[in-house]
Amino acid sequence: MIVIPGPSVLFVVGRALAHGRRTALATVWGNVLGSYLLVVVVALGLGSLIGRSATAFTAVKLAGAGYLVFLGVRALRHRGRLGEAGRPSPRPARRGDVRTVVDGLLVGATNPKGLVFFAAVLPQFVDHGAGAVPTQMLVLGLIPIGIGLVTDTAWALTASAARAWFARSERRMSLVGGAGGFAMIGLGITVAATGRAD
Repeated sequence: MIVIPGPSVLFVVGRALAHGRRTALATVWGNVLGSYLLVVVVALGLGSLIGRSATAFTAVKLAGAGYLVFLGVRALRHRGRLGEAGRPSPRPARRGDVRTVVDGLLVGATNPKGLVFFAAVLPQFVDHGAGAVPTQMLVLGLIPIGIGLVTDTAWALTASAARAWFARSERRMSLVGGAGGFAMIGLGITVAATGRAD
């Protein structure tokens, strides 16, 4: 399930095409940290509470959707800068690594599907007789997080390699920035429109 591309992969690929390998990899790390926050929430028992509460689920879902739309609009507004990035410049503008990690963290942490996934899957592998259920969930959660780290990194490296071809043309880079912005906005709208399974 984790290997199948989803919202986080689209986000990482968009960042790789728009900003390059370093930004894409920082986004992957942020997304992984945000996803592990969901594991912590589930391990502490809040995941089932959010899963059962329509209001809490909707709040998490809309926060994630709103942030994706915000990032998409920002990408659209600044798409012209991507074309300029291909030209030599005395002081090239670079995204801050911390800001990029935080962007990825917020997208990962506000992914309601990730929360539902961890809440549904992790408890099935816990041995209640062994005790320390939250600790078991925290350790078990490292498995899907590790798989996500490896696969998302592969997507980031692949997309950033394709960026070199796009970078040869200002027009192509501007189109990539616009397409990435529209993709994030579409992803945000899709997340907002997606209902609960029940």
